Amino acid sequence: MKKSIVTLIILSVFTSFGCQMSSGQIKKYDPKRKMSKTPVEWKKVLTPNAYHIMVESGTEPPYQNAYHENHEKGVYVSAATGEVLFSSEDKFDSGTGWPSFVRPVDPKKIEIVTDNSDGMTRDEVIERSTGLHLGHVFDDGPTNRGGMRYCMNSGALKFIKK
Repeated sequence: MKKSIVTLIILSVFTSFGCQMSSGQIKKYDPKRKMSKTPVEWKKVLTPNAYHIMVESGTEPPYQNAYHENHEKGVYVSAATGEVLFSSEDKFDSGTGWPSFVRPVDPKKIEIVTDNSDGMTRDEVIERSTGLHLGHVFDDGPTNRGGMRYCMNSGALKFIKK
């Protein structure tokens, strides 16, 4: 019984902080972030959810997003530019409730920056060409596939089925 309770507590903590803050809280636009368009311009072309995630560095609730359970073959492109960022070949079930990948299709299309928000330090993944937020990367992915976990927001991506 004790083991079950401890396991449940550990799992709850991991899920809560597994990728991002799961509260869905709205963050303000960071004017220091260099983006290829102004927030006003992005608001005209992105859906409200994509804008919240990509411009305001927000997140979506775990297990309640479009691609965490997607097992179809295809590619995941930026919701802002249509650039191919991730492949279903590199997707895995991380148990966190967000779509997770072991690597980007082309590492030159993303940039890793330090994110000190929400009282913690994480490695944030942004789209290099736009400066828009995609998610975070952690070093707790499958060791036999490089050990990285690119934990992305479904709202920052669009899936193109093969």
